[in-house]
Amino acid sequence: MTGNIHLHWYLPTNGDSRGLTGSGNDSHIVEFSGGFRPPTLAYLGDVARAAEAQQFHAVLTPTGTWCEDAWIATAALSRETTRLKFLVAFRPGLISPTLVAHQAATFQRITDGRLLLNVVTGGDRFEQARFGDHLDHDARYERTAEFLSVVRGVTSAPADRPFSFKGKHYDVREASIDTGSHGLPPVFFGGASPAAQDVAVAHADVYLVWGRPPAVEAETIRTLKARAAAGGRSLRFGVRLHVISRDTEDEAWAVADKLLGWLSPERVRKAQELLAKSESIGQSQMSALNAGREGLPTSARALEIHPGLWAGYGLVRGGAGTALVGSHAQVADLIETYHHAGFDHFILSGQPHLEEAWHFGEGAAAILRARGLLAPISS
Repeated sequence: MTGNIHLHWYLPTNGDSRGLTGSGNDSHIVEFSGGFRPPTLAYLGDVARAAEAQQFHAVLTPTGTWCEDAWIATAALSRETTRLKFLVAFRPGLISPTLVAHQAATFQRITDGRLLLNVVTGGDRFEQARFGDHLDHDARYERTAEFLSVVRGVTSAPADRPFSFKGKHYDVREASIDTGSHGLPPVFFGGASPAAQDVAVAHADVYLVWGRPPAVEAETIRTLKARAAAGGRSLRFGVRLHVISRDTEDEAWAVADKLLGWLSPERVRKAQELLAKSESIGQSQMSALNAGREGLPTSARALEIHPGLWAGYGLVRGGAGTALVGSHAQVADLIETYHHAGFDHFILSGQPHLEEAWHFGEGAAAILRARGLLAPISS
């Protein structure tokens, strides 16, 4: 029996460490001896090769001024690997949709079909302003909808019948991009607001969320799947999580305790103040998991919000703020629980990303594979 769980890893183009690195301009801050691992091509190559060896389908590469450019980094790393796919994140309002279609077609040709697209509309107005983008939240998603209409239009139009589009944000005339035998890569897309969900239902292939408890997300999956079906589309679902997978439960929670112990109250305070300025509904959902807590707890278990689901990452890191923590079997069980809730794609990460890829791959992933739950890596 072959299952449908796709396991993906995270490529730390913002740098890595044994502690909780941030996910923004604070990525380099490390509060223990041993320090920061810069995102050199050599180190990222090590992480990518580890992900490939442990049979992850793809690696997610983030986007932002705080990390290396995703297109350039993954193009370079495609030469360091042989079959691993790259889930390239980019912001649709900052680049022409026809150019993205062209870049995607080129990437597919030179890598033999190893690209996946992660469309990140952006929930941080300060980050958007660095690029000269000053649209408000809902207008950004309105633009994303037009963007994806153009991307799909120019890649499906034959050369003798090019595609034209005139909307509020784009005016594209007679464009056609030859995608060859690979076609347009699957579009991964996230956003928790109603405006974002409208885009997902109409345009995405895989809708991404950050890891709240499985039962919380199950209702959203049922609703969006039904909405997509009503429009004649199918929509799959993915979840972004960190992971601490060890031989025993006690070992895993000891790692979580160590990560927590390396944080200072001042760093947590500054991170939470910054995250509170985000316009992202998803970020507000992550921040709410630790709302009302005074100071730092002495035990990581105090931040366990569901059996085996730890909210410690969200103390200092934007975006995905929860981790699967436990023995390899417990982590595999929790992934299976998420799968039963409707998730097929799991984008995982851990500190440090190189070592944790092996811990998880030889542990929980091996158990899932033995259960027949993992999709073939070529799919």
